[in-house]
Amino acid sequence: MGWHGHIRAVFEIERKGEAMNTYKKTRICRAGTRLAVLFGWSLACGTALAQLTAMVAVEPTARKAAHSILRTAAESGLSKAAGQSVALTTSDDLADAMRATRSAGYDIFIGPAQVAASALQRGYELVGATHKSDKYLLVGLAQIDAVPAMKGRRLYLPQQDSLYTYMARGMLNEAGLSFQDLRGVQYEKFPQAGLTALTLGTADATVVREDDWAEWSAAHPGTARVLATSQPVPGGFSIVVKKDLPADARSRLAQWFGATPPATGLPPVTLRPEATEYRRVAELGLFTPTSLPGVNRITAREAQTLIQAQGATLVDTRTEKEFKAKRIRGAVFAAYVEKSLKDVAFNAAQDDFQALDKLPNLDKAQPVIFACNGAECWKSYKAAKVAAAKGFKSVYWLRGGLPEWDATGLPTEGG
Repeated sequence: MGWHGHIRAVFEIERKGEAMNTYKKTRICRAGTRLAVLFGWSLACGTALAQLTAMVAVEPTARKAAHSILRTAAESGLSKAAGQSVALTTSDDLADAMRATRSAGYDIFIGPAQVAASALQRGYELVGATHKSDKYLLVGLAQIDAVPAMKGRRLYLPQQDSLYTYMARGMLNEAGLSFQDLRGVQYEKFPQAGLTALTLGTADATVVREDDWAEWSAAHPGTARVLATSQPVPGGFSIVVKKDLPADARSRLAQWFGATPPATGLPPVTLRPEATEYRRVAELGLFTPTSLPGVNRITAREAQTLIQAQGATLVDTRTEKEFKAKRIRGAVFAAYVEKSLKDVAFNAAQDDFQALDKLPNLDKAQPVIFACNGAECWKSYKAAKVAAAKGFKSVYWLRGGLPEWDATGLPTEGG
């Protein structure tokens, strides 16, 4: 079992035990509260039960990460620093972690640069990073002389939401290429295996960190060449916390992260990268285009006007969990199950949007608006394009989604 598997196993065992303890404490406090009402006692269970949440998002491509995070020690340290209980969870599903940042699902995020970059746009502030910034290289076989020559070639990458994939998308976009211009994109777990794929002839190009390339190219001279180099990207874990936490709690948490006890397995924060480094990451792999041919892009205010004046239907394409937690008032739910690339040339046949056909009383002649979690969320973009192809006559895309609607002060519901 690799270190990521070990972390997940430890977290799962401890999570179950902690869940039972929390359940018992809750039952005791609730019983005590009922007695307090009867006898006029004063209890502080509300404070005892108040809990912050933290997520450790693990980049599954971190081959050299030798540390193992011990959940109980990390939770204990964070709880003491914050002055209240902190529940810690972990995930190596980066798509899930990115969704959590878009819905501000945790008070603290500990994860790779792309997770922090997303959170920093949604009410979080940076504590710092645990490792120096890295550069990423798009490398191809020796006969490929430049990035434009990648058209029709095969690219090896880790999972879609990995940092390597963001870098690849950005470097291809700069050369005017999309993933759909390639012969194929092979997604695996470990980026270093991409270099092996080059030697085996099963891939034509891959993305690696500069340090890994230096070591590999010295051992395999003449096999491949550097086609493009990224700007510096924050390395290791980046830590962000919600801005609306009390200032003293944020200060204590920052101090704790700067000197994490070795027993936690969390490396200390030693650097504070420039904000521009995180913005670059967000812009490389995340954002939807600013327009969609055949579809009208609108603002939150314009969407409200369409709903009130023309009876437009607003379709929320997020997950059911997100929809139930918080949504635009009056929105209807139709999940867009996304498996295709986050790309303008996505293959809709790989996705599932049967939910649209099941919506009752949806008239193709009437205006319909699609929304999700903001400019970084591709579900509403894809849903709008699919709806237009299905024959809907007046299709609108609320690119800013729920975050823009909420920031504008328009009504929401749920939770």
